[in-house]
Amino acid sequence: MRTIKLVIITFILAIGAEKVMAQQEAMYTQYMFNTLAINPAYAGSRNVTSATALYRSQWVGIKGAPKTATFTMDAPIDDKKIGLGLQVYNDRLGITNTSGGIISYAYRIRMSKGTLALGLQGGVSQYRADFANVDLGSDASPDLAFSNNVNKALLDFGVGVYYSTDKFYLGLSSPQLLNNKLTNLTVEGNNGYTGQDMHLFLATGYVFPVGEDLHLKPSVLIKYVKGAPIEADINGTVWIKDVLGVGAMYRTKADISGLVEFQVSPQIRIGYSYDHSTTKLVSYNSGSHEIMLRYEFGFTKGKIISPRFF
Repeated sequence: MRTIKLVIITFILAIGAEKVMAQQEAMYTQYMFNTLAINPAYAGSRNVTSATALYRSQWVGIKGAPKTATFTMDAPIDDKKIGLGLQVYNDRLGITNTSGGIISYAYRIRMSKGTLALGLQGGVSQYRADFANVDLGSDASPDLAFSNNVNKALLDFGVGVYYSTDKFYLGLSSPQLLNNKLTNLTVEGNNGYTGQDMHLFLATGYVFPVGEDLHLKPSVLIKYVKGAPIEADINGTVWIKDVLGVGAMYRTKADISGLVEFQVSPQIRIGYSYDHSTTKLVSYNSGSHEIMLRYEFGFTKGKIISPRFF
């Protein structure tokens, strides 16, 4: 019975056929390291060429739970007036797998105290769903929902705006504008639509000096997608000597998390986070793990750089 329930949950999450308490876009606890994945206007905002790799294993212990790998790279050009970004990713959830690539462009406007960026992105992805190989049981009657596999190429576009200073940032974005149809299945009560919905992200954060060698960095990410309740990630991180960051996060109606970040050198930063479920899923999984590695190019020996908190 538990296996059948898990298959049904996976199927619903995969095709977006019902109103579930989850977003369709991949979820990251260390979103502050992976901002390009949710906002194209972030491209070039660190003022150096930056590459970030992130891997997330969600709900460890549940068969078919989400596993996401992503690599992003961005850089400023044309005297830092333009930001360019590239993202490649693979997101696996149960019987579904989505892989793709995205190119981002940001036009950056220098203001008196910060920079305002307007961003666009375009991408292509390959969506696969192995419905035909789902074991429905020997006594199960044929089900049209599981009769055919899906293998579709999808095109999508996104927009965003991002304002940042050395101590503050605010961004609003929609990385997925097109309502791509994933299957031809007609679901009763859902107007025959089984596909993707537009996502909205609002992110903000600030750095407060609380001592000679301490900084407090609170941040908030608010997520909205049709068919799911508004969700917020509320994070607070304390940076010690601009080298070690220790923080905690609360994801509304979902998780509590712990984070640690370490600035190994001016070029290398690593991060790890652990999520503990606060829902009924806590009885079936041992938590979610996320690791991150960032490398920044272009530093010369002896060059003094200011800490980059965003």
